[in-house]
Amino acid sequence: MEQKSNGLMGWIDARFPATKMWEDHLSKYYAPKNFNFWYFFGSLAIMVLVIQILSGVFLAMFYKPDTALAFQSVEMGIMRDVEWGWLIRYFHSTGASAFFLVVYLHMFRALIYGSYKKPRELIWIFGVLIFLALMAEGFMGYLLPWGQMSFWGAQVIINLVSAIPFVGEDLGIWVRGDFVIGDATLNRFYSLHIVAIPLILIGLIVAHIIALHEVGSNNPDGVEIKKNKDENGIPKDGIPFHPYYSVKDIVGVIVFLMFFSIVVFFAPEMFGYFLEHANFEPANPLKTPEHIAPVWYFTPYYSVLRAVPSIAGSAFPGVIAMGAAIVVLFFLPWLDRNPVKSIRYRAGWYKILVAIFVVTFIILGVLGTLAPTDGRTLLAQVCTAYYFAFFLLMPIYTKLEKNKPVPERVTMK
Repeated sequence: MEQKSNGLMGWIDARFPATKMWEDHLSKYYAPKNFNFWYFFGSLAIMVLVIQILSGVFLAMFYKPDTALAFQSVEMGIMRDVEWGWLIRYFHSTGASAFFLVVYLHMFRALIYGSYKKPRELIWIFGVLIFLALMAEGFMGYLLPWGQMSFWGAQVIINLVSAIPFVGEDLGIWVRGDFVIGDATLNRFYSLHIVAIPLILIGLIVAHIIALHEVGSNNPDGVEIKKNKDENGIPKDGIPFHPYYSVKDIVGVIVFLMFFSIVVFFAPEMFGYFLEHANFEPANPLKTPEHIAPVWYFTPYYSVLRAVPSIAGSAFPGVIAMGAAIVVLFFLPWLDRNPVKSIRYRAGWYKILVAIFVVTFIILGVLGTLAPTDGRTLLAQVCTAYYFAFFLLMPIYTKLEKNKPVPERVTMK
């Protein structure tokens, strides 16, 4: 017979499933007992999201989405006149880079441990959609300080839309809200950045977590713990998420916040990678910076864009390649034909391919921050070719692997 709680919680439970949600997603949600370092980044991403929302709310109170006032409202108003405004602004700017950093590491963990494979395909798809929404959120917010790099970086990216044949010009005007980047662009990006995209992002994160808790968490061995249960239906290799992993995650959060605080207080610009030096100058449509590049978390895809030669002066082929570099991620669960999930038990040469892929991605990111030369363009083309080959040839080479024996139960390596 089900035991019902009394008092205030009993009154709430009769009207809202508070206790049930607590049990389903925390106290009675059984996670594999062999989680390691790589499983910190999911909870860290949620923590950074909270930092971004809270700091963003305070910044929105003082920011003025007007091309004549935006730069001054940030550099003079928020940074100098608002009490502790500089700290809130640096929390938000550092948090943007931290968000992408933990999401990239979270996606890498999914790649090496096969967390995109059956039955977790939908979790992966939600994750890639979160990544796309995060890119949109970052791009919209990138324009708001209305500095030189904000203006010209947005100019370059929005002009890519105009490269689409037939509809490009009209689409570019629709995105800008005008014939040039101005008040209309700034206002619509501001509203999208603080309202629309965050709502989409939160909705996708909730869907991501619900899908995860429906099928259960993966683990470093790639073993399904639900297949081995005791007489009470509890996985033998599982432990309750709370208190075990909630406490473990708190340790990860504390360590992360230590490094996060060091950056905020001692190197908030991170040598021009988190906040570009050109962005401390007000936007000037008549003065083009020497080198225009997006912020670091977009640069791998920007390198892909620049690596593809234009045709008849049109950058459309590069736009297609840049979009395809993200779209291909959606198909990863079906491109990888190896039944083994974890990289621990896959062929040694597959591990080498993954390592080269990581190095290639980092090289693309570095090249995206530098001015193009013939040598750099050639290197970007080689790295772009490998990026696509890694995914598109996956149905062939993953069938050729000779796997190691996979244990029936999780190990504590």
